[in-house]
Amino acid sequence: MIIVTGANGQLGRMVAERLLEAVPAEEIGVSVRDVEAARDLGARGVRVRRGDFADPDTLPHAFEGASKVLIVSTGTTGEAAVRGHRTAIAAAAAAGAKRILYTSHMGASPSSQFVPMPDHAATEEALRHSGVPFTSLRNGFYISSAVELVRGALETGVLAAPEDGPVAWTAHADLADAAVLALTGEVLDGLSPALTGPEVIDMAGIAEILTRLTGRPIRRVVVSDDDYRAQLVTHGVPEPSADLLVGLFAAARDGDFAPVDPTLAELLGRPTVRMEDYLKSALTPPR
Repeated sequence: MIIVTGANGQLGRMVAERLLEAVPAEEIGVSVRDVEAARDLGARGVRVRRGDFADPDTLPHAFEGASKVLIVSTGTTGEAAVRGHRTAIAAAAAAGAKRILYTSHMGASPSSQFVPMPDHAATEEALRHSGVPFTSLRNGFYISSAVELVRGALETGVLAAPEDGPVAWTAHADLADAAVLALTGEVLDGLSPALTGPEVIDMAGIAEILTRLTGRPIRRVVVSDDDYRAQLVTHGVPEPSADLLVGLFAAARDGDFAPVDPTLAELLGRPTVRMEDYLKSALTPPR
């Protein structure tokens, strides 16, 4: 049985849905914290069981009979995230999984200024020591994050953010398809190459795209890290979240998310989603 954790989240749900097109439903199990939210998957024949990385006693039942387990990284950061990932890895190994897969990041590094990246690096180290063959899917930066970063610019006409760097933005849908191929085939062993979209684009480039799509000027303005953080906090963003966003721009300046790699498109056998096409479908231009 293939087990997918976090199947109520955006990426985990996409993987579960696509798995249903690739293998019989009775060969798929999902491990979720909220069983009710996954009821629709259960109605389609998927085994739905409660599994919570913070409650290790739930995982043996959730992972029972696993041949492969996809551990979708949690939305937390720091010690809690790494502890949860290690707990899930240990539970997958104890359940007899023949391969453990994990949704990591192309920028995974102990020294990255973006808080989740050291967490991913620590989890990859746990995978190496698990005693089980593993695949760490080093996903490109989620393209949906760009929408949240620029949403205010659609109202003000100004994309104000710290100095940044080029990012290989990548669509959830492409990454979900790659995860399914890794779960059902013999591809991507160990640390994967960077699984990225087809181009690197910085905030100035996104402003240019928004200008074309909306027909009104969107101006890129660089602000200091401190001013950006203060503005976020003033608008009600919790301080840890503000620090995380500032770290994102610092890591982009360092080039953590810059390389484009052809592996994802080659694996899928088709072009991957471009930023302009994604924004065109995701954003409604202001009238």
